[in-house]
Amino acid sequence: MRPFQVGLKLLGVLLVVSAGRAVADDFALRDGDTVVFLGDSITAARTYGKFIENYTLLRYPSRKVRFINAGFGGDTAEGGLKRLERDVFAHKATVLTVAFGMNDIGWGVYADEEHKRKYLDAVRGIVSACREKGVRVYLCSAAVTGADPAKSEESFLQKMCDEGMALSKSLGGEAIDVQRSMREIQKRVWAWNEKLKEANKVKDETKLDSLHAADGVHLNDLGQLAMAFAILKGLGAPAEVSSATLDFAEGKLLAADGCEVTHINREDGRLEFTRLDNGLPFNHGIFFALHYRFVPVPNELNRYLLNVKNLPAGKYDVSADDRAVGSFTAAQFREGVNIASTTANAWQPGGPWNAQADALVYLTNARSELEVANLLGRLHLGTSPLVGELATATQPTNARIEELQRLVAKPRAYRFVVQPAK
Repeated sequence: MRPFQVGLKLLGVLLVVSAGRAVADDFALRDGDTVVFLGDSITAARTYGKFIENYTLLRYPSRKVRFINAGFGGDTAEGGLKRLERDVFAHKATVLTVAFGMNDIGWGVYADEEHKRKYLDAVRGIVSACREKGVRVYLCSAAVTGADPAKSEESFLQKMCDEGMALSKSLGGEAIDVQRSMREIQKRVWAWNEKLKEANKVKDETKLDSLHAADGVHLNDLGQLAMAFAILKGLGAPAEVSSATLDFAEGKLLAADGCEVTHINREDGRLEFTRLDNGLPFNHGIFFALHYRFVPVPNELNRYLLNVKNLPAGKYDVSADDRAVGSFTAAQFREGVNIASTTANAWQPGGPWNAQADALVYLTNARSELEVANLLGRLHLGTSPLVGELATATQPTNARIEELQRLVAKPRAYRFVVQPAK
C-alpha cells in the first residue's frame, strides 16, 4: 500500500465526528415512560400504536418505553372516562393518547349539541383526571372519514373535535389534530385516484387507493399509517435520523450528525467507512414503502442521509455490511441521498437497518398478541382463575420480548462501501 493510502487509512481511524445533536430532545416519549393508547375500534385494531412503538424503538433505542393498547370497539369518550382507572392508571401510565369522536356522534346519526356536550364533558373528565395523576395527556381529533376531503373540513366531527382540543389545552393537556393531518394525506390519495380514472387505468373503483375499509370509517393499513404519522408529528418526532458527509477526493469526513464515522479508506476508486448511528430509520417490511407515495414519512420522519462530495461523474453502488443498498449518481451523492428504505432488490430489504426493522415488526406483533390473549380472557372468562394465571404467566414472556425488541433495534456499526456501479 502506498504511503498516501496508509495516511488516509490512519486518518480514517483517528477521525471520529459524532453528532452535535444526536437525536431531538423534544420528542415527547422519554426514557421510563409508559404510553397508553386509549380509543375505540380504530385504536383496538392495534396498528397505529404498533407503528408508533416501532418508530420509538428504532429511533430511540436507549430509551425504555412501554406501550399498552387500551382500544375498545364501539367505545366513546364517556366509556374511555369510565375505563381510566382500570385501563390507564392501573398500568402506571405516564403518557396517554386519547382518540374518540366517531362513535360519540353515532357515525353522524347523532351529530347534535347534546352528544357534543357529552363528548366535551368526557374530555374534560379525562384530561382533568390525568392532570391530577401527573399523566401527560394528548387529546387527538378523530380520524378522518371517507367523506370528500375538500368538504369535510367544515364537518360537525371536525368542529366538535376542535372544541375538544381547545378544551384539553385550556386544562393543561395537549392536543394533536389527527383529522387535519390525515385529510392532507387523503387529498393526495384522491388526486392520485383521479389521475388513474382520467387515464382509464382503473375499471373497478373498489381497486382505487383509500385510507379506509368499505364502511368509510374504519382504517386500512394506509389509513393507520397516516394516523400514526399524525400522532408522531404531534409528539415532536424529528425528521432526521442521522447524516454523514464525506469527501471522496480527500478520503475524509466533513460532517456527521446523529452518528459516528470512523475507519475511512479510499482505495482503487472506492470509498469505505464505518458508520455507527444513535438511532435507526423506521421500516416495516417489503413493499411498505409504497405507502410513502401518500404519507410523507421519508422527508418528515425518516431522513437517513449519505452525502459524498467530489465523486467523479458516473453511477455508484452503495452497500452496507455487504448488503446492496442501491445505486446513485455522483450528482445525487453530492446533494445527499436518503437511504432509509432504498434497496437494490424489491424482494429484499436494503441495508441491515432495514432488515433489523423488518425483524422488529414480528416481535412487536408477538407482544401485541400476548396482550390480546389477556384481553380476551378478561372479556370472556369472567371469574375463572385462568384470567389471573394467564396474566401472571405472560408477564415474564412480555418482558423477554421487550428485551428482544431492544436487541433487534439497537444500532450496529455498519461497514459502508461506495464504488463504481457494476
